[in-house]
Amino acid sequence: MKGFKWMALLLLWLTAAGSALAQSPRQTILVIGDSLSAEYGLARDTGWVSLLARRLADLSRTAAGQKAGTAPRTEGQYSVVNASISGETTSGGRTRLPTLLQQHRPAIVVLQLGANDGLRGLPLSTLRDNLQAMIAASRAAGARVLLVGMRIPPNFGRDYTERFHDTFAQLAREKNTAYVPFLLEGFAADMALFQADRIHPNERAQVRILENVWPSLRPLLG
Repeated sequence: MKGFKWMALLLLWLTAAGSALAQSPRQTILVIGDSLSAEYGLARDTGWVSLLARRLADLSRTAAGQKAGTAPRTEGQYSVVNASISGETTSGGRTRLPTLLQQHRPAIVVLQLGANDGLRGLPLSTLRDNLQAMIAASRAAGARVLLVGMRIPPNFGRDYTERFHDTFAQLAREKNTAYVPFLLEGFAADMALFQADRIHPNERAQVRILENVWPSLRPLLG
């Protein structure tokens, strides 16, 4: 009888623990970016943001199947909202961000913007001001921030090109944000991983993008 009671209590505890894990509130990762995150030219759900969502879902299933008595993994307790728009600039993102923050109440905001500012030769002071404002707004809403850096071709001269890239690094240091130095690190010169326009990464490159983002994103997940 004592053994039966012990087993019953154990089963009850396991059921409650599993239920608590299953019912734990999922937090949101908001990705606000441009065509590099908006699956431009790709089949739906094949871009790096979709791959991120699948990775987190896999981690969630792994956490649900953990043995009793182990600490739950928090990486999987997230959903992903992709608010990226092809052609978006930092000015457009800054305008849209307050509504997105209010609507989704994210725990983490991934800022992947700036490429279109650079390709259009827009003032770097505007790039900086917009990114800085988005970092501040995200933090005021209670979100952690991951800033994603970018490089551009030297269409507007080497000085502009270098200062463009440095703007992201400087902001990350000054604002103490998590930082990805370059979204396309390691394959930017490999045209086999780009679409015919030679600007947008193809489907094969999306996992490479995710692997560039993941090391900086994962510590924010808890």
